[in-house]
Amino acid sequence: MLATIKSAATYGVDAYLVHIETNVENNIPNFFIVGLPDNSVKESRERVPTAIKNSGYIFPNKKITVNLAPADIKKEGSAYDLPIAIGLLKASGQIKTNKLEKFIIVGELALDGSLRTVHGVLPIAMEIKNLGLQGIILPKENAKEAAMVEGIEVYGVESIKEAISVLEETNEIKSTKVNPNELFLQTQENKIDFAEVKGQENVKRALEVSAAGGHNIIMIGPPGSGKTMLARRIPTILPPMTFDESLETTKIHSIAGMLPANQALVAVRPFRSPHHTISDSALVGGGSIPRPGEISLSHHGVLFLDELPEFDRSVLEVMRQPLEDGKVLISRSKLSLEFPCNFMLVCAMNPCPCGNFGNKNKDCNCSPMQINKYMGKISGPLLDRIDIHIEVPAVDVSELSQKKVGESSFNIRSRVIKAREIQLSRFKKLKGKFCNSDMASSELKEFCKIDESGEELLKMAISKLGLSARAYDRIIKVARTIADLSNSENIKNEHLSEAIQYRSLDRNLWFS
Repeated sequence: MLATIKSAATYGVDAYLVHIETNVENNIPNFFIVGLPDNSVKESRERVPTAIKNSGYIFPNKKITVNLAPADIKKEGSAYDLPIAIGLLKASGQIKTNKLEKFIIVGELALDGSLRTVHGVLPIAMEIKNLGLQGIILPKENAKEAAMVEGIEVYGVESIKEAISVLEETNEIKSTKVNPNELFLQTQENKIDFAEVKGQENVKRALEVSAAGGHNIIMIGPPGSGKTMLARRIPTILPPMTFDESLETTKIHSIAGMLPANQALVAVRPFRSPHHTISDSALVGGGSIPRPGEISLSHHGVLFLDELPEFDRSVLEVMRQPLEDGKVLISRSKLSLEFPCNFMLVCAMNPCPCGNFGNKNKDCNCSPMQINKYMGKISGPLLDRIDIHIEVPAVDVSELSQKKVGESSFNIRSRVIKAREIQLSRFKKLKGKFCNSDMASSELKEFCKIDESGEELLKMAISKLGLSARAYDRIIKVARTIADLSNSENIKNEHLSEAIQYRSLDRNLWFS
């Protein structure tokens, strides 16, 4: 007898339908799974029979063939356990239901018949709505995540028996309901604040400009000057995530298995800080079946690279195109997947190998050649893509001992939000443009008009600093953001002057 169960799998950041065809016939007992299963899927041949027996059902001692269609796409993961078990019980006549055509079924089985969580539930739930199906049966721990998609029925179950009771309507298990907006607001919280940072007012200003315009930023200063402390507080001054941004980010984290237990939504902008030993595939994504990397996990948030020169140069270079495009295309011999990666890059580094170059309190033991070699680990094209370079000097003891509290993240964030509102109004007719850093070169003439004195100031700066055309554009974008923070319709000379000051690495201060 043949039974067909609907399940689903993820492909990139989206999901697709998988038909699990189960055939049970009188022949030499055997259990085959076909349709390009990986090892974790093949291991269902051991988990499923034991789970069925321990749940009080009979495992058919016959020839069993399970086909996962479409058969030309490799299947991976343990989410097929539950639909395979339901298919076997249906094909062997142990359950009777007419609801199999209406539901997607996913879930990993424990040997006692209970269910464990699976990955990628949110994109699967979105696909169910697109297909017009009634709903999904899945592990109870995943129910709230799937229920973020309105218009479908979500049944969270704890065992095979409960899943069957939903299909046969013999139990009063109710569909999981959540209020997405309420849950979204509840999870928006930050436990750190800029008020905890003493001194470094110039750096805080640069970070405010960076957050207001979505600009990439690099901080250069000696150890202990507060670079990491400042970087970790950047998400607290970024504008709140919209619900659509939150869903996009949650999809990526769900697929990667990075969604925390009992958390249905990523409502706070992500902050990712990989170690400098990371590989290029871990950073941009990869694997035989590509998974999102750190740049995609930072989508709509912050990617912080501490001790930037310690990263392998080849790792840093692979970020150049994603920084420009806001997406990364990963190609393999049989497939190509695209992952979004619209993130804000924040970097920190010492000014020299010993870290004391320019430090008033300590002497630097590095030779000019060593400093040049150290700084040369970061390529010019990558630095061109970083809009703001800011020096972070060592904090004076007198500032550390002050009892005065610094400006709070709430106050800084309010100014950032106002600046972003100006930008959203400016780009309302342009698709995919949300902040000044998103502007293309062709759009600078329309939105970033500069008078003659400003043009002369820029020409002098470009000539003296030897900046590239990309750096020229980025200075104008930063100046536009500074003007927005000042609620100025036009870019003035003081805005340009401040933006030029944020190109310290272009001024060769570290090589003189």
